[in-house]
Amino acid sequence: MRQLSEVLRHRVKILLLLLANCDFMNNLNVPEQHWNIFPNHHDGGGDGSKWNYALLVPMLGLAAFRWIWSRESQKEIKQVRAECKNIINATQQDLKLKYEDTIVQNRRLLAYCELEQEKLKSKVQSYREALLAQSRQLVEERKQLEEERVNLEQKKNFLQYSGAAGALYHDMMEREGVWQSKATALIKEFENSLVHRQSLFCSYFKPRQERLDLERKILNQAVRNPIARELDIETGLNDIFKYETHCANVQNTDKRQNGRLMWVYLAYWELQANLQKFKKVEASLLTKQAD
Repeated sequence: MRQLSEVLRHRVKILLLLLANCDFMNNLNVPEQHWNIFPNHHDGGGDGSKWNYALLVPMLGLAAFRWIWSRESQKEIKQVRAECKNIINATQQDLKLKYEDTIVQNRRLLAYCELEQEKLKSKVQSYREALLAQSRQLVEERKQLEEERVNLEQKKNFLQYSGAAGALYHDMMEREGVWQSKATALIKEFENSLVHRQSLFCSYFKPRQERLDLERKILNQAVRNPIARELDIETGLNDIFKYETHCANVQNTDKRQNGRLMWVYLAYWELQANLQKFKKVEASLLTKQAD
């Protein structure tokens, strides 16, 4: 706008100079022709009978000024419009690029999340299938143990009423009963440890390392204890630590509500201890009879 004002001022000066040098302006300074009107002459033919072009000059100057002003204003308006249009186009292009980049990033993130979800789903499915297979195997083994227990119970009933053999049987049962009591106490210790381990697994606040340390401690106990080795508790512990993921609801306060597979193994170990007792008695009786 400052440049526009300077241009207009310069052109007005030029216009005024031209007007000052015109003959019409010089005629205005003549006394006989003041305002170019002759009041003493009323009839036609004279120079001052009518208005001359003296009033036309300012009107032309104003028209020229208005024309110059309008032309320069239109130029400035067009220039500002062009600049605004360039700014708007650049802004739109920048926003479009940012929007497309955001869309691409979100699609990549969505694809990654979907891939990770599929991996986790397949992993959970494999764990579930392994757990079901392990449960079926334990059910079959428990069934076999129950059948063996029934057979041993029949043999026990037969030996109880066999005189000297019955007395020997009672003696063997008392001796192996001590072993079974120790095995039952050991299984109870493992039960308490597993309940605590599962509580750590289901907790949102306990550190993972604390659970891993407890698992190593339980495995060491299973490896060093001879009764645990006879019952093969180490194998069951490895399965529990690998596949046992069941947790009760968040509002649960009873730690014994956690876990499923571990309770199946604890019952299995008790049956195994009972079976081992009768097997030991049977082996001892067969040895005595052979002697």
